[in-house]
Amino acid sequence: MISVLYADKFFIENGVKGPGYLTIKEGKFGSYSVAKPNQYDEILDFTGSWIAPGLVDTHIHGYKGHDVMDNDFEGLNEISEGLLSCGVTSFLPTTLTSSIELLDGVSKMIGQKAKDVKGAKIRGIFFEGPFFTEEHKGAQNPDYFIDPSVEHLKKWQELSGGLIKKIAIAPEREGALEFIDYAKKENITVALAHSSATYDKAKQAVDHGASIFTHTYNGMSGFHHREPGMVGAAMNLKDVYVELICDGYHVNPVAANILMDVSGRERVVLVTDCMRAGGMPEGNSKLGEFPVLVKDGAARLENGSLAGSILELKTAVKNVVAWDIATSEEAIKMASTVPAASVNIENECGKIQEGLDADFIVLSPELDLNASYIDGECRYSAE
Repeated sequence: MISVLYADKFFIENGVKGPGYLTIKEGKFGSYSVAKPNQYDEILDFTGSWIAPGLVDTHIHGYKGHDVMDNDFEGLNEISEGLLSCGVTSFLPTTLTSSIELLDGVSKMIGQKAKDVKGAKIRGIFFEGPFFTEEHKGAQNPDYFIDPSVEHLKKWQELSGGLIKKIAIAPEREGALEFIDYAKKENITVALAHSSATYDKAKQAVDHGASIFTHTYNGMSGFHHREPGMVGAAMNLKDVYVELICDGYHVNPVAANILMDVSGRERVVLVTDCMRAGGMPEGNSKLGEFPVLVKDGAARLENGSLAGSILELKTAVKNVVAWDIATSEEAIKMASTVPAASVNIENECGKIQEGLDADFIVLSPELDLNASYIDGECRYSAE
């Protein structure tokens, strides 16, 4: 089956092109051309619309009433299918700090069932915790905090069938550098998070191979002119990726713009950190073992602290453009190509490139999501 897409604009790997035609053959992207190809079985006419790569959420805990930590495949599949309405076609189910036993179980469940989800594709697992410190714990449970353990990581990776792509740690914890050395050798990306580390501690971790700052500004030591802290390290160190939650609650748009300017938009990873209340009515919810109240677009613990978000990735893209801190092209890349590259899955997803799975989204010029496609087939339509 050869399909040809016609659209006003295509956000493809080497720039924005269009109007033109993109070929899809047997569920894979083919070539782009200005002229209509000679051979095809059908033409899909998206006149007035834009075609972009499916978005890649590398930090998401839940959606539609389900959480990764429920350790339930049906719930995981509901998250996967629900994400198509967010423009997300690939994601990393994200854990929370919890007991070793539950983390073992979640690793095993995802490892056995990842290929069975029906919606957005699971491209790996992000382990957020339990190797954190208390001062900037956020909604992570400090009862389970421990020092980084290579043995635990080995077990989780074995149980998951090698699916762990990213793990976050606080770099000031004992054994952090040896842990980073091991993870890097095993091609597991190390992120820095929920940490009170000094600039020097963070730099030391990056020198050993840590390469992502998790939800930058949040859950980390702030910038001070005498001690730049984790935020200063995120801004100043080279060749690192910086996550941003652009929901308007976690980070002021001015602060987001400053980070984008100093880091470069090619290093900024838009994430949601979405929890189970995403896509649900406001009211009472839970994140891990903690009760959460969702009100006025934000999820908060009883003490008022933010507890993840209810952000959808398509909205983060719209927000940064509306805030006038990124172009449409930059915003789409920060939610697709850059996240994929940050965890070394750019050869699987996150861009429109010949030979890759034809996972893409159809957008209006106002960046509203019209449809999501998986392997060249429409799996979500806004109509």
